[in-house]
Amino acid sequence: MWSSQVWAFLFHRFGLPAHRQFSSGGAYPSIPLSSPLPGVPKTVFATVDGQEKFETKVTTLDNGLRVASQNKFGQFCTVGILINSGSRYEAKYLSGIAHFLEKLAFSSTARYDSKDEILLALEKHGGICDCQTSRDTTMYAVSADSKGLDTVVGLLADVVLHPRLTDEEIEMTRMAVQFELEDLNMRPDPEPLLTEMIHEAAYRGNTVGLHRFCPTENIAKIGQEVLHSYLRNYYTPDRMVLAGVGVDHEHLVECARKYLLEAQPAWGTAEAVDVDRSVAQYTGGIIKVERDMSNVSLGPTPIPELTHIMVGLESCSFLEDDFIPFAVLNMLMGGGGSFSAGGPGKGMFSRLYLNVLNRHHWMYNATSYHHSYEDTGLLCIHASADPRQVREMVEIITKEFILMGGAVDAVELERAKTQLMSMLMMNLEARPVIFEDVGRQVLATHSRKLPHELCTLIRNVTPEDIKRVTAKMLRGKPAVAALGDLADLPTYEHIQSALSSRDGRLPRTYRLFR
Repeated sequence: MWSSQVWAFLFHRFGLPAHRQFSSGGAYPSIPLSSPLPGVPKTVFATVDGQEKFETKVTTLDNGLRVASQNKFGQFCTVGILINSGSRYEAKYLSGIAHFLEKLAFSSTARYDSKDEILLALEKHGGICDCQTSRDTTMYAVSADSKGLDTVVGLLADVVLHPRLTDEEIEMTRMAVQFELEDLNMRPDPEPLLTEMIHEAAYRGNTVGLHRFCPTENIAKIGQEVLHSYLRNYYTPDRMVLAGVGVDHEHLVECARKYLLEAQPAWGTAEAVDVDRSVAQYTGGIIKVERDMSNVSLGPTPIPELTHIMVGLESCSFLEDDFIPFAVLNMLMGGGGSFSAGGPGKGMFSRLYLNVLNRHHWMYNATSYHHSYEDTGLLCIHASADPRQVREMVEIITKEFILMGGAVDAVELERAKTQLMSMLMMNLEARPVIFEDVGRQVLATHSRKLPHELCTLIRNVTPEDIKRVTAKMLRGKPAVAALGDLADLPTYEHIQSALSSRDGRLPRTYRLFR
């Protein structure tokens, strides 16, 4: 009875929604809901047609700077400057300059007296900023409202070309670099340190084998004069790309001409004379760091003492056709930690899980990595285990390298290709990832392969391609990085011998005394 009374009251008071013919808003009386409101812009909906609607547009300015953009639906944009600069170009300089510049980024400039002023200017457009350096690229990026594009490009130009590099800022950077180096050596996860070591072993003393992190002995030696000398040679327009995602290309080009075409950098306009154009020379070799790893993680449930090994072989440049087969091979190997949660897309059916972690319970980690640059590449396997089982662990890794050149099951290959395409497409849903992809590709090749083109190349990889690139890779010398208690580590010659054998077994060793 009560419910029928309530319904009668609601019906009498408001009427049935199904019979409302007109908008109830006072601003638009007597406009049927089926008709568009006058003066309101027409709604534009995103469409799905199987491939990207908007191709990457590239324009080269008169000074050599490239401007690249990719349209993307949304209110915000990501814009940044990518520079062909990094630790690989420091052969003629103190090692660690790129690391220093990363920490100095977005400090005071000619127009902004402090980092706080820069952050305040970005905050007006809902913006955030970041700088990252790698072995071959330095990237300054800002994400903000698209309406603030002019401000953002002006700010980026100022940060890149007119940094003040005051004594106070350099001293603060020295402290930040020192802290990062200490943290790197204390953290339980040794992967960043091992990656540094494997590059040093693989490219002894040249290009991508140079230190990415500033060595402790160089921290006090890097000052404004050293930085300006480096910037004069490598922060030149022909080595830069202004990339934007979620922006109008013509507007971005207009901003680039305004702020970057005739800009006079703080270090002067003298012509670059000491540009390092060295091609990476793969040497192979071993880097060992004996260290007590028993106390890296104290507490109620400490991580057990582990020895970490990384074995790598030269692959190829990302400019070569074999780059895609190597990427598929890396996905096919997969791997991870022995305590991974699993689930769809986690690679639990990859070779390093099925053949290694699932069979050898004492191994804590087995993961494949692929590092690729414009003139070389490195495919590595990282493994961790108790120090008493190092020899057995190394033999398991060498066997897996040899098995890469054997039969490739059609099902596991399709799974690896599908997973690689899935990861590619999922990552490219994020605007900052699209920005980095656009910038890096245009910086290296002056153009961009779109995701659907990459997916076609991935689908075309055959078992013969995997066997061919593996055979080529196994002909080279290995690079080895070892960290921890290394008493039972096989010699480099024995590891090299195992990778040259048919079954990947280490040569037998005999001890007179035990």
